[in-house]
Amino acid sequence: MSHPFFRKAAAVKQIFLRLNKQHMKEIRTNLEPSTCGWKKEDRERWGCFLESCLTPHVNQIGWRHHNRIRSIDASQLKPYIALETLDLSFNDITEIRSGSFPQGLHIKELYLGNNRISALEPGAFDSLSRSLLTLRLSKNRIAQLPVKAFKLPRLTQLELNRNRIRLIEGLTFQGLDSLEVLKLQRNNISKLTDGAFWGLAKMQVLHLEYNSLIEVNSGSLYGLSSLQQLHLSNNLIARINPDGWSFCQKLHELILSYNNLTRLDEGSLADLGGLHVLRLSRNSISHIAEGAFKGLQNLRVLDLDHNEISGTIEDTNGAFTGLENLSKLTLFGNKIKSVAKKAFSGLEALEHLNLGDNAIRSIQADAFARMKNLKQLHINSDSFLCDCQLKWLPQWLAEKELQPFVVATCAHPESLKSQSIFAVQPESFVCDDFPKPQIIIQPETTVAVLGKDIRFTCLAASSSSSPMTFAWKKDNEILRNAEIENFAHVRAQDGEVMEYTTILHLRHVTFTHEGRYQCIITNHFGSTYSSKARLTVNVLPSFIKTPHDITSRTGMTARLECAAEGHPTPQIAWQKDGGTDFPAARERRMHVMPDDDVFFITDVKIEDMGVYSCTAQNSAGSVLANATLTVLETPSLVHPLEDHVASVGETVALQCKATGSPPPRITWLKGDQPLVVTERHHFTPGNQLLIVRNVILEDAGKYTCEMSNTLGTERAHSHVSILQSLGCRKDRTTVGIITIAVVCSIVLTSLVWVCIIYQTRKKSEEYSVTNTDETIVPPDVPSYLSSQGTLSDRQEVVVRVDNSQQPNGHIESNGYGLPVVCTDCSGSTDSMNVSIYPRDPERYSQTLQTANSTYPNALSSKEPSRSQGLLHPPQCNGIGSSKRTDTDNTRYPSNHDRMPLSCPSKEPPTDRQGSSLASAKPSEFQSLHSSRAAPAGGSAKQFNRNPEISPTILDLPSEAQAKQALLSNGYGPKSCDSIHDFKPSKRSTN
Repeated sequence: MSHPFFRKAAAVKQIFLRLNKQHMKEIRTNLEPSTCGWKKEDRERWGCFLESCLTPHVNQIGWRHHNRIRSIDASQLKPYIALETLDLSFNDITEIRSGSFPQGLHIKELYLGNNRISALEPGAFDSLSRSLLTLRLSKNRIAQLPVKAFKLPRLTQLELNRNRIRLIEGLTFQGLDSLEVLKLQRNNISKLTDGAFWGLAKMQVLHLEYNSLIEVNSGSLYGLSSLQQLHLSNNLIARINPDGWSFCQKLHELILSYNNLTRLDEGSLADLGGLHVLRLSRNSISHIAEGAFKGLQNLRVLDLDHNEISGTIEDTNGAFTGLENLSKLTLFGNKIKSVAKKAFSGLEALEHLNLGDNAIRSIQADAFARMKNLKQLHINSDSFLCDCQLKWLPQWLAEKELQPFVVATCAHPESLKSQSIFAVQPESFVCDDFPKPQIIIQPETTVAVLGKDIRFTCLAASSSSSPMTFAWKKDNEILRNAEIENFAHVRAQDGEVMEYTTILHLRHVTFTHEGRYQCIITNHFGSTYSSKARLTVNVLPSFIKTPHDITSRTGMTARLECAAEGHPTPQIAWQKDGGTDFPAARERRMHVMPDDDVFFITDVKIEDMGVYSCTAQNSAGSVLANATLTVLETPSLVHPLEDHVASVGETVALQCKATGSPPPRITWLKGDQPLVVTERHHFTPGNQLLIVRNVILEDAGKYTCEMSNTLGTERAHSHVSILQSLGCRKDRTTVGIITIAVVCSIVLTSLVWVCIIYQTRKKSEEYSVTNTDETIVPPDVPSYLSSQGTLSDRQEVVVRVDNSQQPNGHIESNGYGLPVVCTDCSGSTDSMNVSIYPRDPERYSQTLQTANSTYPNALSSKEPSRSQGLLHPPQCNGIGSSKRTDTDNTRYPSNHDRMPLSCPSKEPPTDRQGSSLASAKPSEFQSLHSSRAAPAGGSAKQFNRNPEISPTILDLPSEAQAKQALLSNGYGPKSCDSIHDFKPSKRSTN
């Protein structure tokens, strides 16, 4: 140990002992110099055992490359207490037992790859739990990992790739609290059970590529809250579950290349809000739904190389919505033939776009206009259709300095074939034909009935003879085995244009046929997509629960059931008696459960009775079912019965108006026995009214109305009393006597008035006539007669009235008579030469006669007009008045004695035109006298035999106006009481 070599070795802190390719079959500590690779002279010189000198200081031992170690013996590793790295790869180790590693070792890195290990006993590495950081078990024959096989809390990297693991059970990796990298690629893993990675809360990288996984669900990734990279390439994953990433929300990079994905559905990656890199290359993706990348607002790189994407770029709008921060998009090697205007909508931040290795034929104008930050645009196609629709592209690429990344060559027309689009003059981009198909007739949205046959038709035209291919899509997926009928014909008006028709037949449609259908017509110059037609399959509603007739008593709860099926699900509605007026609904006694099939009516009342209709309706039609609700109610009276008192011979009516449900049957009893019906007893239908004619004393007693139905019986009573009567009843006799007295009084009064009138006319003939200019009323004529037209025969009266009965009941004999009414004779009559007589119209009735026949010609002559000076006769109401011919303001009776006026003075009356008749001039009377005094065949002197009496002409109102002057009792209003006592004085003698 005093040799300088050993002193130098002891001072070295790290000694690496490389023992690879020594064909060792076991781990030995008694190493001889011959096994150390020394030269022969060195072995002979030193000849020492190394274990006593070097073993405690060795911290790295490498037995690499083609050794033949078959097992690990703990006793052989005990001396290496300072060992940190142990590399036993490329040996023949077949198993790791629980005691393979002794206690006390401080191994940090253990390499066991490229062995033949097929089994790991539980707890095999427990002795290394305090120090082990890296464990490599790749390229072995491990087929199964025992649960909790690794209790290595400090382990940060575990490699199990290239083994034969098929299944990872839950809690397999529990105990690896510090694990950050787990490599499981190139196994045969086909299933990850729920909780397979539970306990790996700090793991950041997980490699699962080159396995046989067909799906990834949230349960298998449960617990990977810190995962940042997930490698799933080269598996058999065909579908991405939307909820598969709910426990990996910190994921930054997701590799799904080389799988069997065919579509990206809406929201399938929505939970990966922190994702930066998404690689989906080398799949079979042909459809990207609108909103498929929704939620990936932090995505920077999207790799879609080598898929089958075509329609997404050619037809779909908004496929990349939500990628507002995407900077790189690669679509290299897809099947894109054209770029739609809104294909890249939502990619405003894009900097790199790779469309290389696509047979692009056309790009719509402004397809890249929204990419303000675009720095690289890779296009490599020799199939461009250089027509007028491509004219914008070369100029735009030059302006954006993107020309170096674009290789674009014309394929049509023939004059520009093989020329770069940058070499073609702008005026050469023309549209002389349309080789790319153009759809003329679009498929139409259809509503079908279940089980019927449906077809969709699509018609397109093209000027090219290039072969056409037809395809139909349902919900953006190609229909592989659809029944399609295709045919072509030459357009009649243009022989160079071909029309192509494709028909999709759907036989016996079911609900699985529902969706959006679209036809795609393709030739060498591109594809044309039709609009999407929706097919809806409907089923008429049919009842699965039908309401039945029910009977309920008042106060109970009625229950009606109704349920129907159909497609779409039918809506249930209720009606009562054909309308929506529910008494129970107004009173909040009706209950309809929205998720139930029951209709309730609580506290049932009689008005709830009726026919209830259940209607089930959807877009296909409606069905109706009826049920009758019968409400039972005990009988009751609408109006109580009344007692009656009648006399013998009279008629008695007893009414028993009853209600109830069902309608009650009414029976009449007298006393306690059924009523004995005679010919004097009569009943109305239903027995609600009992009529007894010519009652007798025996009809008196208690009458009982008995009302009964199925719910019970009710009774009501009425007492009838019969009075015995001798002759007429007292009250009737009194009425008869009064009636006779009134009639007799009227007749007597009429006779008295006839006598008075007769005497009055007789006396008027005896009066002497004085030749004067005054118009004098005979003194024996009452004032109410002189003022309204009944004059002595010495006066000339013209009355304008109808030949009809007057309102006061008097009848005219020849049309010239006039009923006289005096309503108020107390007015100022100073200018009137009229004698006023009292009259009480309530006590007297008089029929006026016509004027004296002495003047028939004058009475029948033509009535003068008012323009000729016609004045109204004096009326006590002030309707009109006559003026005397002189200016004397006093009144004179016929005997020329002056009499003072008894009535108080009033304002002079006015005529119909509103002028005061009291102010009439004498000349008007003179003209009136002259016009009426001269008849057609004679002179004024002949007509006026008594010149002292001037004729008075009465202009009376019509019948309607005369009626207005009457009171409600048919008589005129009373004259002044002060005049009632006035009597004319006797005639004085000259």
